[in-house]
Amino acid sequence: MTDAAPRTARARARAELTREIVDTARAHLEAAGAASLSLRAVARDLGMVSSAIYRYFPSRDDLLTHLIIDAYNGLGDAAEVREAAVAREDLLGRWLAVAHACRDWALAHPQEWALVYGSPVPGYAAPEATIGPGTRVSATLLAILADAIGQGVGPDAVPVPRRVARGIRPLREFAGSAVPDAYLVAGVMARTQLFGHIGLELDGQFANTIDDLDAFFDHVMRRTAATLGFA
Repeated sequence: MTDAAPRTARARARAELTREIVDTARAHLEAAGAASLSLRAVARDLGMVSSAIYRYFPSRDDLLTHLIIDAYNGLGDAAEVREAAVAREDLLGRWLAVAHACRDWALAHPQEWALVYGSPVPGYAAPEATIGPGTRVSATLLAILADAIGQGVGPDAVPVPRRVARGIRPLREFAGSAVPDAYLVAGVMARTQLFGHIGLELDGQFANTIDDLDAFFDHVMRRTAATLGFA
């Protein structure tokens, strides 16, 4: 019992320094982007010798993975909390809740959005640990599609070509056999519209063409919902 407190204190100290490392790395992302992230630079800003930081993150890729998982979970939390507040039978409301939550989070965390949905970081390969956090928004959207099936609504029954059906096998395995291919294709199209729109907005592609980005986004997301049979 006598050495339990020191171990706890060490654990708290390690957790606190880990948080400081991650916060400093996040500031580096905002200043220079993920490709320029350097453990030595992070250590220098924290007043640490470069060798000490490797006890917390053995490589730049380990630190990047931590940041990526944090970003995915931040986005997932935002989408899930907003969607959970809407009545289950309100498919349109749930879709709009997820869409607006994703956009709001992206506008508040543009560098973290760019980290997970922007250009790949040269030399970095995301490990399996990022898959679960990275699919949280998709899983929430998939749950809305599944409930649409239960309500007897959904996208137009456009036949899915055989080659496309073969090609979406991994998606079908993720979604489960209860979701028809036509729903899966429509869901991917809707997600692409959502994430693509957010990415274009963050990149400034709507400048000088659209004055009210809030109203335009909501309108596009409602039009997208209509393709899913939600409106």
